[in-house]
Amino acid sequence: MFKYLTIIVALSVSIMTSCAQIDQKDYEGEWIGFLPNKNSFNFQVTLHKGEGTAYHLKIANDTTLFDESVTSSSTNGVEFTIDNQLFFDLQYTQNEQVLTGFIQTGKLMYHVNLQHQGNDTFAGAWNPFMVDNGLQSDDIMLYIEPMNEKTLAAYPFFGDQRFRGTWTADFKQKGDILLFTDGMTGFNFRAKLSKKNIELEIFLADMFITKTNLTHTNDGWEYHSDYVHQPQNTNTPAQLKDGWETTNIDALGINKSELTRLITDVEAQKLVNTHSILIAKENKLVFETYFDGFNAHIPHDLRSASKSISSAIIGIAIDENIIKSVDEKLYDFLPETYQYTKDPQKANITLKDLLTMSSGLDVNNQASENNYQDPRFSNNWLKTVLEAPMVKEPGTYADYGSANPFLLGVCLNEHLDIPLETYMDEKLFAPLGITNYINQTDDSKITPYFGGGMLLTSRDLLKFGQLYQNKGKWKGQQIISEKWVEASFGKYLRLQDYNDKNLYGYLWWHDTYEVNGKAYEAIEARGAGGQFIFILPALESVVVITSGNFRNRKGNQPREILKDYIIPALVN
Repeated sequence: MFKYLTIIVALSVSIMTSCAQIDQKDYEGEWIGFLPNKNSFNFQVTLHKGEGTAYHLKIANDTTLFDESVTSSSTNGVEFTIDNQLFFDLQYTQNEQVLTGFIQTGKLMYHVNLQHQGNDTFAGAWNPFMVDNGLQSDDIMLYIEPMNEKTLAAYPFFGDQRFRGTWTADFKQKGDILLFTDGMTGFNFRAKLSKKNIELEIFLADMFITKTNLTHTNDGWEYHSDYVHQPQNTNTPAQLKDGWETTNIDALGINKSELTRLITDVEAQKLVNTHSILIAKENKLVFETYFDGFNAHIPHDLRSASKSISSAIIGIAIDENIIKSVDEKLYDFLPETYQYTKDPQKANITLKDLLTMSSGLDVNNQASENNYQDPRFSNNWLKTVLEAPMVKEPGTYADYGSANPFLLGVCLNEHLDIPLETYMDEKLFAPLGITNYINQTDDSKITPYFGGGMLLTSRDLLKFGQLYQNKGKWKGQQIISEKWVEASFGKYLRLQDYNDKNLYGYLWWHDTYEVNGKAYEAIEARGAGGQFIFILPALESVVVITSGNFRNRKGNQPREILKDYIIPALVN
């Protein structure tokens, strides 16, 4: 009897195991589908205060996603976590009329404001996909490839190209179920595999957001976007109560025909993937236009343009004597854990060397962003960077590399008694009236990454540029010392790994544009894909251009726009 029972059980297990096995080749390639609701990733967050540290949290899109009681670990604010994946860190401000702070998932810290609604209830919007008006495309594609002999890897792509995209990892496969996570937004994915279709579900922590069915295609993926029509003109920009005074270009003698020509050429796709163009002159916002579904309320991926913001934070810390000077040594800030990487050359690296891209570290190889951020080569960004060899003496030779500002963020974080993101908000963003922004963290998922990747709206990015044009003042308040602004705009070394060999300041670029036989100097923040702040002291102007030219070698298109359209308009 037991012998036959054993055989039956063994056969059953064999059949079940056989059914669970899948042929990876059946799933390789592109799977396409449609999201059922374009508003799935626009959330309303509501917090109701109970007794003591008790709160009731509700998160909803068109349906309720989460509706449960939570307990704050802080008596001074609201701090709690859900499933160790979704983190809230909010503080009461403005006579307890606003809860402000961060909601974090994955590597992204979203700054939010929850307004008092009465009856101890606070509510506000949170848009994890950055867009405020719903997705403009319901297309979605899942690309699948083998990761190893037992597990598939899957990479989702969304048709709405305003979303910066996913970076999926942590692939786990059990039979026909494939689980994975987007390291940026922290969203979780569950794919149920079959030869005819894939059922894809998306979660926030364990909250179900949406699902769709995908079918395999061999024809390639062409996404479609339903752009909301945006009338483009040179009219006076809207007054949004964000600190900007606006006026018409005619009041300042700006050539309307040049800017009209610019709009026409963007719309005709002569200047591809341009997302926003803004001009401030004499402290007034005079020109503002958006394309491809962007608007004044959508934070844009700044890439390395946010390095200049990192420089500002270091300057504020020096102004406050948290850091004594730019001449302090890197290794005086680093934890004991990493002191073993110090050698006679590295011992001489100063904060100034990091600010001017002249640390001497091998930033084009082992200490390159492509290396230390790639999990195949590095499981600890700081360790990988500090173990990189020196290729030049510190302070003598400039090669552009994100490892330098990354180390600055680590240094400052070690000297603060509050979280770095809180310091940044209190000292820079709040005084500028900037509330709608996103910090990207480093691999710790705790510390903001000073190497790049913040997201700000174009109007707020223009404010930051105007702050420097005004020698550290905004609306009469000295936010950064004039001394730091002057030092930041110094011309220290030329970047040797760029064709133009640009002179470089403290994470600010220098360039010169010749228009009608006259040279105009610009100090610039630059980011991959075409993210630029242009400060033009001689013209009392600041220009912001954001773009989406990440893979077509047109990342410098904004420089052409400045030279061929904007400077001619400003000089009339």
